Amino acid sequence: MTVSVTRDGSIAMVTLDRPNVHNAFDAATIEEMRIAFESLSGDPGVRVIVLTGAGESFCAGGDMRWMQSAMELSFEENMADASALAAMFEAIWMCPKVVLGRINGAAIGGGAGLVACCDLAIAADTARFGFGEVKIGLIPAVIAQYVVPKIGVSQARALFVSGERFSAERAFEIGLIHGVVPPDELDATVREIAQRCLTSAPEAIVASKRVVDVVWESERDAARRFVIEMLARVRTSDEAREGIAAFKARRRPPWA
Repeated sequence: MTVSVTRDGSIAMVTLDRPNVHNAFDAATIEEMRIAFESLSGDPGVRVIVLTGAGESFCAGGDMRWMQSAMELSFEENMADASALAAMFEAIWMCPKVVLGRINGAAIGGGAGLVACCDLAIAADTARFGFGEVKIGLIPAVIAQYVVPKIGVSQARALFVSGERFSAERAFEIGLIHGVVPPDELDATVREIAQRCLTSAPEAIVASKRVVDVVWESERDAARRFVIEMLARVRTSDEAREGIAAFKARRRPPWA
């Protein structure tokens, strides 16, 4: 197995476990990641998923041998291979749980794409990022769907065409990650954020993520109709009733 999944109560940790190749993903890893996130998405006992890498790196993107093997595939075979890659990213992006990135080291190419799929991402200040596909004649195609909404068109174009490596501080400045800490504070910070997320209502989290997606992806009129309908539905939900009652009674709601 190249992906490990562990549980600590309502928090699951998904770890890319190929440290000898800086957690680069190949066909097997891609399939295991997709299955892991689809399985955890359907697990009512899981509320937060921490995504990280084993060893010194977070993820170096595509395994070079895997990418080289694609050169021998037909167009139809490459379409299927690229579709499997896209399905992995989509499983993370569409996950109804809070996805929290623990960025312990380098996140390059597809690895930076994984970071973009996280709802929250905290990086060690030693981590480095980059979209270096153009340096080897490739393009950051599949991950663009997730990176561009995070960092914007201007930054995406600049970083995609230059292929430059950049620091965790810059990743924070452009919105790819949400915090930078010393390596020895990474675990405590991630744990604190995960615990904080557990005080949020689970169904409200799902609805909030969906609202963001629809507002971003839809025309304004369609988005307006959607958010009005979502608010109307959520206002009468069991969670909303209990949450407001708990607030008035100055007690914790049952999910906190």
